[in-house]
Amino acid sequence: MAAVASAAMAFTACSQSGKADLKEGVDSMTYDLGVANASGLKQYMSMQLGVDSAYLEDFIKGMKEGAINEADPKKEAYMKGLQVGKQIQDMAKGLSNEIYDGDSTKTVNINNLLAGFIDGLKGTSTITAEEAQAQFNAMIEPIQQANLEKKYGDNKAAGIKYLAENKKKEGVKTVSVKTEDGVAELQYKVLVEGTGALPTDTSKVKVLYEGKLIDGTIFDSTANRDNEPFVVDMKYPRVIQGWSEVLKLMPAGSKWEVTIPQELGYGSRNMGQIKPFSTLVFTIEVLK
Repeated sequence: MAAVASAAMAFTACSQSGKADLKEGVDSMTYDLGVANASGLKQYMSMQLGVDSAYLEDFIKGMKEGAINEADPKKEAYMKGLQVGKQIQDMAKGLSNEIYDGDSTKTVNINNLLAGFIDGLKGTSTITAEEAQAQFNAMIEPIQQANLEKKYGDNKAAGIKYLAENKKKEGVKTVSVKTEDGVAELQYKVLVEGTGALPTDTSKVKVLYEGKLIDGTIFDSTANRDNEPFVVDMKYPRVIQGWSEVLKLMPAGSKWEVTIPQELGYGSRNMGQIKPFSTLVFTIEVLK
């Protein structure tokens, strides 16, 4: 009886705090569901939404408006707009970080971002969405490239030096390959001379390989997958350009050491273990 009385007192206190109206069993059940999920909501509020607990009452006020007035289309539209506004704020922060390379003292003008969204929504912009995207890309890409050059310039320089020294080694041959920005030089050394057929543009080439960075770090290998051969469809290669170009030169039965400059590799893309502007070294064996 004492436990029941204590629970009833606690329940009354809670109901007063949250203004619950507990007349029937289903009312208590509904209330219980709220209490049971409140701890998860509190964590979500803090960790995911980034709301300071000092503003808990303001959060509760907004939560009540959003829940009770959901049937009001006008109010609901406003609440959804608040959610999107927060996302636009995050978008502006991300753009600032990208443009200014993490310098927290510099930020883009969020009002300009908002104005673009609003004009786009209302159809009052003087340019189309496609034109805007093209203009944005044309301006952001050089900035991204410059930031990457600043961060990974040493990696790029090391690759250039490695290629220059490797080119002088006995048995190393070169072939010039056209790229989007000019010409790059692919290097290879024949380890085993193949006597089989050369692949055509419609061939499927079965290979074994090992890929290394210029410091000797192995980042990929068929040996790590029980020597299961890798198949390249020459019609749709889906490999880096250096690979598709060198496979055209390798008769079946060949085993070559191939050095691929970053222009024919992943370029400025960050592939995890393979950092931007990485020169890559592959041992490739064409089985059939």
